[in-house]
Amino acid sequence: MSVRVNTEYLDGFIRDDEITDLRPYLRTAQKMLLEGKGAGNDYLGWVTLPEDYDRCEFARIKAAAERIKKSCDIFLVLGIGGSYLGARAAIEFVKSPLYNALDKDTPDIYFAGNNLSPTALSELLSICKGKDLCVNVISKSGTTTETAVAFRIFKDLLVEKYGVDGARTRIFATTDKKRGTLKSFSDRSGFETFVVPDNVGGRFSVLTAVGLLPIAVAGIDIDELMQGAADA
Repeated sequence: MSVRVNTEYLDGFIRDDEITDLRPYLRTAQKMLLEGKGAGNDYLGWVTLPEDYDRCEFARIKAAAERIKKSCDIFLVLGIGGSYLGARAAIEFVKSPLYNALDKDTPDIYFAGNNLSPTALSELLSICKGKDLCVNVISKSGTTTETAVAFRIFKDLLVEKYGVDGARTRIFATTDKKRGTLKSFSDRSGFETFVVPDNVGGRFSVLTAVGLLPIAVAGIDIDELMQGAADA
């Protein structure tokens, strides 16, 4: 799959000299990014992310995705902002905006934890009734209200349906590497955890475990995804 930009319809709106005038600023910005300088340089992990990532965790992501695909009808992704939008955009782009309605050999994927609508949660609970479920809760701190509320509801549902031990194998937490409420709770509970890198902001996190696990569950080849990002 390739993406090309058609500038044909820019004629008359942007002059060639306006583009030329921007080149020095673009080169300066690119230099600052590649050298890791300037404001916000502690969040530039995304610049080298397609090549500089944890291969061991990457293998665990693929293994977890295979287990999830075999064990559930519905995969719930609980997160807000960049914690779910990147994965959702990738799945809709590569598969279809109507992914859940398609005939497929992968689970339906629903996104929650991004609002406090009781109606939305109630409808999702109704959709999940009688289905096998797995949950991926995504939060750097674990204290984001919308995500925490949804996680409590669906964690309790899993415990009720599968028991404490069964639920433990169906919950995956993507959170801070060492600290935070969700990390501590996940370690105590025995959930498998993946890392939200310190130097990658939420809106750039699609090529980390934040986006890669849901994308892999949708049946998308994340090896090719990372290679494509590196090539780009």
